Amino acid sequence: MHLSPGRAIRAGAVTGLALAAALTFLASPGASANEYAGKPHPFGGRSYPTHAHAAAAARPNRNNLSYGGGVDGIGVTTGSPRVYVVFYGSQWGTAGTDANGYVTLSGDPKGMAPRLQAMYKGLGTNGELWSGVMTQYCEGVAKGSQTCASGTAHVAYPTSNALAGVWVDTSAASPGTATARQLGDEAVRAAGHFGNTTAAANRNAQYVIVSPTGTHPDGFGPSGQFCAWHDYNGDPYVGSPSSYGDIAFTNAPYVTDLGTSCGQNYVNSGAAGTLDGVTIVMGHEYSETITDQNPAGGWTDSRGSENADKCAWNGVGGTGGAQNVSFSTGSFAMQGTWSNDSANCRISHAIVS
Repeated sequence: MHLSPGRAIRAGAVTGLALAAALTFLASPGASANEYAGKPHPFGGRSYPTHAHAAAAARPNRNNLSYGGGVDGIGVTTGSPRVYVVFYGSQWGTAGTDANGYVTLSGDPKGMAPRLQAMYKGLGTNGELWSGVMTQYCEGVAKGSQTCASGTAHVAYPTSNALAGVWVDTSAASPGTATARQLGDEAVRAAGHFGNTTAAANRNAQYVIVSPTGTHPDGFGPSGQFCAWHDYNGDPYVGSPSSYGDIAFTNAPYVTDLGTSCGQNYVNSGAAGTLDGVTIVMGHEYSETITDQNPAGGWTDSRGSENADKCAWNGVGGTGGAQNVSFSTGSFAMQGTWSNDSANCRISHAIVS
């Protein structure tokens, strides 16, 4: 599970018993923060917890991130990030196009599809510096390093925008409770669909597998205790081998099904905040993928938390709280991410090239 160092426990959000259970677990020999609270992923450190579960186990943690040494020679996304969005399953219904050219879907009651496309298309535009925070991280340094030497390959700032493609895969219904393996297999199919059939083609790519409303991918739901997670197909839990190389992907449930538990109205009130959680949660997973592309070979702290975990549900406004960020495609609720060079959460940072 990902913990939020600065998130205050809301009144009534958790019971004393729940908090005590969290503390007991975290104090147990051999237990790690990533193993707590029902995270479905045994290899941990990559899920975004729901609001209440993050608050229940929150601990101040000011430790900086360290480099994990890479997996299969991959630590971070060193070329311009390319995001492929996949709407998984026939439940998405009939596709159309809106005035901005975004794919719309009849089975998308809250309008998650165009909002996601607009966010990814906006990354790297309008001089936005939310992406700048991630560019301080690199690969090609010794395992355990907390700084990047001159000349190392850093996380790249998006060129023009990060949205590389959209696929509405209605060839079959999305499973009611898709397994991690099924999600990984869909990511591999998506790579083939987009013609990314070599390791080089997938080196800086990530696939966002968006499940339709009413489904529970990998146990997403009121008792699942997470809003999304990211991984790659080399993880034994996913087990989706491919001749296309390593495939980084995100399990992107229909997060509005959990309302405020996954960020609805976290920044904006009323109708303006209905999709706050969509951009906060998926921005979180995007930022973690580019800084830890093949988990956990990238950047994590001593508890296994990634850059966005450390700032999840960290309050609103200020230097590192969630807030609206302006891209050329609109204004989006985004969370801050961890900055090693200032040892705090930041919503913006100068680009490190």
